[in-house]
Amino acid sequence: MFASLRLAIALCFAALPALAQSFETQATAAYVIDHNTGQVLLDYNADTPLPPASMSKLMTINMVFEALESGQLTLQTLLPVSQEAMDYGGSTMFLNTRDRVSVEDLLLGVIVLSGNDATAVLAEALSPDGTEAGFAALMTRRARQLGMMNSNFTNSNGWPDPAHVMSMRDLGILAERLITEFPQYYPFFAMTEFEFDGRAPDNRFNRNPLLSLGIGADGLKTGFTDAAGYGLVGSAVQGERRVTFVITGLPSPEARAREAERIANWAFRQFAETEVVASGTEVAQAEVFLGDAATVGLATSGGISMLLPSLLDNAIEAEAIFNGPIQAPIVAGQEMGELVIQVEGFGERRVPLVATADVGPASFMSRIRTAAAYVLEMIRNGDNPLAAS
Repeated sequence: MFASLRLAIALCFAALPALAQSFETQATAAYVIDHNTGQVLLDYNADTPLPPASMSKLMTINMVFEALESGQLTLQTLLPVSQEAMDYGGSTMFLNTRDRVSVEDLLLGVIVLSGNDATAVLAEALSPDGTEAGFAALMTRRARQLGMMNSNFTNSNGWPDPAHVMSMRDLGILAERLITEFPQYYPFFAMTEFEFDGRAPDNRFNRNPLLSLGIGADGLKTGFTDAAGYGLVGSAVQGERRVTFVITGLPSPEARAREAERIANWAFRQFAETEVVASGTEVAQAEVFLGDAATVGLATSGGISMLLPSLLDNAIEAEAIFNGPIQAPIVAGQEMGELVIQVEGFGERRVPLVATADVGPASFMSRIRTAAAYVLEMIRNGDNPLAAS
């Protein structure tokens, strides 16, 4: 008697062409997400594990931010520099083993200067066994907990290692987390310059090429190795919208800067956030079994906004899915099913549907009449409700 029901619903905007797929990137992999709606605008090889280079420093930064929140560290905590940290090549803060450096300076050394030595110092401080390898294993476990299933870390900073990989989607998940969960520290990513102790006047500038372009960019991290090519995890705000994007595999810093700016401009100009379903709008009616009302309204618990191509004004097809008839009693706000919206080029959006009103149990006589009608219906269909099974 109870079955999964699908009701086609005409919303106020309609099926769209695969506009997002028409964007052709020069990157080997890319991922673009609208921060407000969580809508993925571009997914190109986004789940492929690839060398992340220094972009994987974002995971170390996340671990430090979590330690600050838990009280394990403070920004003023002074940390020693090991010989192993000092000996790292590549980007550096030029730390030495005589230093005791504050967590705040080390974070800026990682974010602005991309210091491999600074990253290693932070890693050793948080490692369960005091080693960078121990911290890398901790990073991998934490990544799994955060839903980053295509990431594996062997060091804290992205130093080349075939087993050290991340997907662009994982980097996007991580970037969104840093923006959302740690707003008090996120302004660090917009700093264009940090001079530590006057040691490296030529290495005091942020490598993020978007920060100075006036497009609202305020983070997050660049990366480069021979195996990875040039990559960038970026985020920008224009008006009330924020877009986060990840690219990798570009052949030069100039190509990386051009592609990142091109993606940001495309994401902002070609899409507009549109309310598809207003909060409290009833989108379907479900039949009720043994209730004091024959039907109950189904609505989304809140409004639904989607990013749609700016110049289109048609309608989207959606489905309400629920098991029906729904057995009484029903409480207003009780989850009854889900609304499924599919837009070509954007994947699938699923939103819970809730009851719009209370429905109590039917009266005794109504229940008798319903049961009798049910038995008669079975007999008409050739079933014997009294037969042994």
